Amino acid sequence: MSIHKILVTGANGQLGWELAQAAADFPKFEFVFVDRNAMDLSNPAEFKSVVELFAPDAIINTAAYTAVDKAESEKELAHTINAEAVAELAAIAKQKNIPFITYSTDYVFNGNATSPYLTDTKREPVNYYGTTKADGELMALTVNPNTIIIRTSWVFSSHGNNFVKTMMRLMKDRDSLNIVGDQKGRPTYAKDLALATIKMIQSLNEGKAIKGIYHFANTGETTWFEFAEKIKAMAGLECDLTAIASDQFPTPAKRPFYSVLDTQKIEQDLGISIPHWEIALQQCIEKLTKA
Repeated sequence: MSIHKILVTGANGQLGWELAQAAADFPKFEFVFVDRNAMDLSNPAEFKSVVELFAPDAIINTAAYTAVDKAESEKELAHTINAEAVAELAAIAKQKNIPFITYSTDYVFNGNATSPYLTDTKREPVNYYGTTKADGELMALTVNPNTIIIRTSWVFSSHGNNFVKTMMRLMKDRDSLNIVGDQKGRPTYAKDLALATIKMIQSLNEGKAIKGIYHFANTGETTWFEFAEKIKAMAGLECDLTAIASDQFPTPAKRPFYSVLDTQKIEQDLGISIPHWEIALQQCIEKLTKA
């Protein structure tokens, strides 16, 4: 397989942006980044003409509907973007016989586990956002069994909206914050996920058999409260943090209590070692404080 030109959707999102930052270090690939204006995932009927226009050798779909609480009321839109659109891109990739990589979430699981979720653990989402992502996985794999799905969790970056940037902003503005302390997961630095994605493209180029579902998150597990404490310490901020239970912070969408992903498969298949989330966080905060 010879991959040169790669079409990336969701150019303005955390992952799309990090892929664009990383692209300069991989000159053998020509990345074409499209945002919502060029490729609107709420309108799958347009995809074919966009793909024809760019004629890529691979498609990476980083675009998604990610407003977890809003998805409970914007069901049709969330499903179109996270399920129908993903299936349409998978179908186009199959027709063109090119690799297709898309992303999913820890929210496809029920959150009741006590050990890390494997890639073949049963899907059992607890909210509608998770349902749309689970449907997207199944629909894409049905129309194109060679689809590559990378599930990830708790994504942060120096770009876009995420927990790290929100916490830094709020800690500067407020004297105290209540943070949920009974949900456990693995944070993911979008930069590290972007590099793993490029490694996947390189592996496909070398003819390695890569398809199906993978998990990627930085190593080490934590709670939102502990994550916030680390952000506070690393950014040198003053703010009193209090751990609270999930039921003290009700949200329209239910959240899984435990969403730790097992990443052994991607580490083995790509021959990578994933940095600890605290190392990744340090890098991200350094970038943010410089900016």
